[in-house]
Amino acid sequence: MSTTISEFHMPRYQELPDVGLYLEQTTKYINGYLEPLGCMEITSSMISNYVKKGYVASPVRKQYYREQIAQLFFIAVAKNVLSMENIGKLFALQKKTYPTQVAFDYFCQEFEDKLYAIFGLREAAAPGESIGGNPKKMLHSAVIAMANIIYLSHQFEEMGN
Repeated sequence: MSTTISEFHMPRYQELPDVGLYLEQTTKYINGYLEPLGCMEITSSMISNYVKKGYVASPVRKQYYREQIAQLFFIAVAKNVLSMENIGKLFALQKKTYPTQVAFDYFCQEFEDKLYAIFGLREAAAPGESIGGNPKKMLHSAVIAMANIIYLSHQFEEMGN
């Protein structure tokens, strides 16, 4: 299973489609990237629920764009370790402190670094300096928990085979 993890890449903000994806396309796009992780998935009904509860902006003409897709990626990964209420608090904090592109790219880099380190694929990278203070520490802690959950899920899956 480590082979698929070693090839895992979270798309950075500028790599996300900004042409507008319909609900099913958004679901397939996100799940396609997260598939190597094995324990992450998002459904169309989950996305609709996140929109209804205000965690993600409503689609424009039934289409989701870059910022919404970035938020959905974060939710899909973070929901395994954080409550939706706390994810909402992180989004509110992020909006007060950093543009979505900066926060999302930092999350992606931190997530990949921690994931590769936990699976023993690379040395842990030093945390980036582009974001500082309490928001960075909170995200850093959440990312460590996310990566550990994925690692444990993969280990338990291998034990069952």
